[in-house]
Amino acid sequence: MTAQEVRLCALLLQEHFGEVVEKVGTHLLRSGALNLRALAHETRTSLDLVKKSLCVLVQHGMCTFGPGRRGPAGPLEYRVSCERILYMLRYPRYIYTAKSLYGDTGELVMEEILQRGQMTMSNTVRTVADRLTQNMEDGQSTDYNDVVTAFSRLVETHFLQRCPPVDTATSKKTVSEVPESPASTITQPSQPENYPDCYKLPQIHLTGRGKRRRSDEDGDVGARVAKKAKLEHTEACGDEGIYWQVNVERFHLHFRHQAIISAVASKLDQTSSEIVRTMLRMSEVTTPANAAYTQAVSANEIFRAVPPSYNISRPILDQYLTLLVDDPMEFVGKAGDSGGGMYVVNLHRALANLARATLESVVQERFGSRSARIFRLLLRKRHLEQKQVEDFAMIPAKEAKDMLYTLLSENLVQLQEIPKTPDHAPSRTFYLYTVNQLPTARLLLQNCYKAVGNLIDRRLFETKENKRHLEKSQRIEAILGSLQASGAEPAQLAEVEEMITAPERQQLEALRHHINKLDSSENQVDETIFLLESYIKSTSCSR
Repeated sequence: MTAQEVRLCALLLQEHFGEVVEKVGTHLLRSGALNLRALAHETRTSLDLVKKSLCVLVQHGMCTFGPGRRGPAGPLEYRVSCERILYMLRYPRYIYTAKSLYGDTGELVMEEILQRGQMTMSNTVRTVADRLTQNMEDGQSTDYNDVVTAFSRLVETHFLQRCPPVDTATSKKTVSEVPESPASTITQPSQPENYPDCYKLPQIHLTGRGKRRRSDEDGDVGARVAKKAKLEHTEACGDEGIYWQVNVERFHLHFRHQAIISAVASKLDQTSSEIVRTMLRMSEVTTPANAAYTQAVSANEIFRAVPPSYNISRPILDQYLTLLVDDPMEFVGKAGDSGGGMYVVNLHRALANLARATLESVVQERFGSRSARIFRLLLRKRHLEQKQVEDFAMIPAKEAKDMLYTLLSENLVQLQEIPKTPDHAPSRTFYLYTVNQLPTARLLLQNCYKAVGNLIDRRLFETKENKRHLEKSQRIEAILGSLQASGAEPAQLAEVEEMITAPERQQLEALRHHINKLDSSENQVDETIFLLESYIKSTSCSR
């Protein structure tokens, strides 16, 4: 774990959960496994606050616990996963993917579970139905069955999964150290696939429609309504103790497939990408997450599974498959001849090509097209002397030398010495330039972590500097909303809107534009982080 990763984790924890959770989480990242009292002592935080912070981290699957150095008889020790914390960068992509696949209902289901870490199915259905009803016109509401359908589809496609149960002995010990919480039902949320009922939907007894929240002026009436709603939510629905969490690995599988499909579409054409999409869809449930290849599928199965809208005949399909197999990118390979030919998608090769294209793009943006030409040449030829680089790249000697030294100083290019004699005399030594793709990808990944941290820092600074204007804008928007709800006249609304002066309005618009650009940049950098992380993980698994 590097300093840039710890810094980014600290920023994400502070932004989502506050300073106390950030303090506890960062200390666990730096110190490793610690028991409860040692953690409270070293962070100089009260035991109660440390317990609550650990509950938050465990609830969101970022902290695990188990027997410590003294064994089962000793106190439990807590560990924080840096990887799980960094997944918070991807929460907007998870929510957007759920919306694009399952509509607004799927989006709200995903948003609620991500926000709370884990929830029961019945609570999720009620909350989402109420939120959907709140945004509808008067007299309209959302049926619970509609939300149940969207939830069921998310589980069937493995985007949601059950939280695995904890050992009885560990559970009893946990209750004595950590306050009661839904989080006390899990220890290791990152490996729920070992749990046999991971994707089994419970039979819930839930009928009704979403309820609209009413703003009552009488405080007693509001309290009674809130108490009644709370009692309704505690009614037995048949799924008590069954909590659900987001299956981030399934989302990452989806993102990886989308990146491969987009690469094929840009390299060849839309029909080729649809064939690859069909192959990935047919094998996505049966292929392990870290596999180098998908499960082999026959040409006959591909022909039957291709969408009819593309109107691809069997001879045309065979031609496309041959084109994909012969393509230098090697995204698709042939694994046999039965069933008209058995074909696989080479996931490791696809990720390597995508990472390579990312590295080339970074070099071109930072150092220009000529440096990118040298970088691509070294990737292709492996080892070259300086004179060979000048000749192959067709760049003058002085410029090629400067570019090579610049890339060398940035650790994007490595220099390998091959001596002719044991004394390593410079006159009798070959100096070969080369590019090691894996270390270079790791270097770029750290730069990406640093860039995201800087973007978050800048966004927080801009928000803090303009805090007064933002609070004033929010107050006026709340007043306008209440006036519109009570049927105020246009003159009254215009008078309230004029409370924000023209310069303040311009400043707010500029701030919103700037914040949107920073958010967009964070998402774009995270796409690069995902590609590089997938390539590094795939390379380590294939060795």
